[in-house]
Amino acid sequence: MAGARQLAALLSLWLAAFSAAGQYPSRPIRLLVPNPPGGATDTLARLIAPKLGEALGQPLVVDNRPGSNGNLASEMAAKAAPDGYTLLLCADAQIVIGPHLYAKMPLDTLKDLAPVATLVNTQMLLVVSPALPAKTLAEFIELARRTKPPLAYASIGNGSQHHLAMEILKQHVGIDLTHVPYRGGGPAGIGLLAGEVSAMFGGGSLVPTIQSGRIRGLAATGATRFPLMPELPTIGEIYPGYEVLIWHGLFAPVGVPQPIMDRLRAETIEVLKQPDVIERLAASGSGEPYLTTLDEFRARIRGDNEKYGKVIRAIGATLE
Repeated sequence: MAGARQLAALLSLWLAAFSAAGQYPSRPIRLLVPNPPGGATDTLARLIAPKLGEALGQPLVVDNRPGSNGNLASEMAAKAAPDGYTLLLCADAQIVIGPHLYAKMPLDTLKDLAPVATLVNTQMLLVVSPALPAKTLAEFIELARRTKPPLAYASIGNGSQHHLAMEILKQHVGIDLTHVPYRGGGPAGIGLLAGEVSAMFGGGSLVPTIQSGRIRGLAATGATRFPLMPELPTIGEIYPGYEVLIWHGLFAPVGVPQPIMDRLRAETIEVLKQPDVIERLAASGSGEPYLTTLDEFRARIRGDNEKYGKVIRAIGATLE
């Protein structure tokens, strides 16, 4: 009798979930964004939201909730009702970097948030001052090996991916460089132009400055060449095994019925395949569509979590 009651209860829950999925969505969906309006993540959200809302038949309302380096929005998403009406659009830093930088976290990003779909990925470019004699990546690495005291490099802040990408490169090729954190990409770029530092990692916004000759591009961080500057090699072409990508993904609270998760994922993938979306992503500098299977997405999360955790422990980076 007990077994029959348990089976009946499970069947009832399954039927309720199936019924809810069949009616989903019946009202607007809140899309949490852990950054203020105007930034890269917000720009991506406002490009994706209307398209996904049109596909689902209900609007996605972008809700900017900056604070605590992204943890505020992540916590709100994790604690929301698991009904598919609250989603989180965030960068990988919130999921696989932040937890290693903070002594205390309001959530476990790997257990409290369920991955829905990857959205886009972007590469970084390794650039140096034209005052350096190094014209190629190999020459830069060799110069760094023999320069004492070590060459200085800029980042957009302690614990940022720009910082960690260089620390991973240092470990990968066996060089020493001195980290100089700036407050954002603009000040870091100015520091490079002014000769305060010799190198830095930056995004696609650096392309015009490279093309003008004011800084020198050496390599890209992805597995394939950077589309806007295909003449630059990837670091992995010369030093196999190196890859650093910045990706954005869509997440939901754990416990959302699987039929709803499947529909969200399927519709998101179709949106990212639309030619006008691809063009607008490129024009806005948001990156390229990043289409993966759910297993591939989970593997990326696990791999990046391990990679960034290892380097953060090695350098002792922390945030408060």
